[in-house]
Amino acid sequence: MKNTAFTKIHESLGAKMVPFAGYNMPVQYEGVNAEHETVRTAVGVFDVSHMGEIWVKGPKALELLQRITSNDVSKLEDWQAQYSCFPNDKGGIVDDLIVYRFDAENYLLVVNASNIDKDWKWINQHNTECATLVNASDETSLLAIQGPKAMATLQKLTDTDLSTIGFYTFRRATVAGVPDVIISATGYTGEKNSFEIYFANDDGIKLWNAIFEAGEEFGIKPIGLGARDTLRLEMGFCLYGNDLNDTTSPIEAGLGWITKFPDYKHFILREHHEKIKNEGPKRRLRGFEMIDKGIPRQHYEICDEQGNVIGEVTSGTMAPTLKKAIGMGYINSEHSAFDNEIFIKIRDKMLRAKIVKFPFYKG
Repeated sequence: MKNTAFTKIHESLGAKMVPFAGYNMPVQYEGVNAEHETVRTAVGVFDVSHMGEIWVKGPKALELLQRITSNDVSKLEDWQAQYSCFPNDKGGIVDDLIVYRFDAENYLLVVNASNIDKDWKWINQHNTECATLVNASDETSLLAIQGPKAMATLQKLTDTDLSTIGFYTFRRATVAGVPDVIISATGYTGEKNSFEIYFANDDGIKLWNAIFEAGEEFGIKPIGLGARDTLRLEMGFCLYGNDLNDTTSPIEAGLGWITKFPDYKHFILREHHEKIKNEGPKRRLRGFEMIDKGIPRQHYEICDEQGNVIGEVTSGTMAPTLKKAIGMGYINSEHSAFDNEIFIKIRDKMLRAKIVKFPFYKG
């Protein structure tokens, strides 16, 4: 089991630690609901150093990325980031990721912790352009500073004007005296003006302490993976392994907006996904709110009024901000219209729910 630069801090704070993607990670400190509320109302800090960081460099870097990712990397300018996915050769998704462009020959891919080895192997397998690949995952730390007071907290520690870092853009900056910190206006909570920062492991403790001192007046708290999941689900953000996997097409997952088909872009299995887009998917990822009392969980059956199975739940929870049970899952397209009433089978009971648009939480 791997540790992050902050494992001893988590343990000293009394965090409940669990194995996750090969790492010893904090799932909660004072409780999921309280931590969730901290992020929605103040500022919270997530240790997400288990995520993977892979550099793609050289004159052929763009050519490789255009072929292995679904989004159009050529549209990126320096210091812009892009959400994307790796389509596999069977019609599904290897992983979803963020692509950061530093310049025309330097890109950073941030991938899911559970898929680092799989992604590394996949990229190398398809690197016919002989781009330079560097797996920097083990020496890179990542903290997410999220919530309405995130900018005020982080601004105390850097001369870089954070208000100039637009959504899905980033900068290199000195933070708390630490040079070359990557500050990215991204996150997994849906909170505006929030950031993720990348830095060397050796600078971790210094940055953690500085951030918590800066955020003390705002009620800053450490946040575990439990609240990270409820926060992302309120936004309708996909989680690989639940809502995305090796068999899900990005089109049926509602990710057509990151699956681009310009004439000059020929990504893996492009024709397959273009056909799904043109003909319409047979199933669609949809969000739903429970009408009857019950909490949906992954793999629960979704049924029609007659009890016929029409889909499967991929994620579900009692949403702390909304005070209602919500979920998402794949539903046969003919039953997937918004406002349709569906039934979730929970402990052999058919409980009513309604299909709604993402996000659940409007902010």
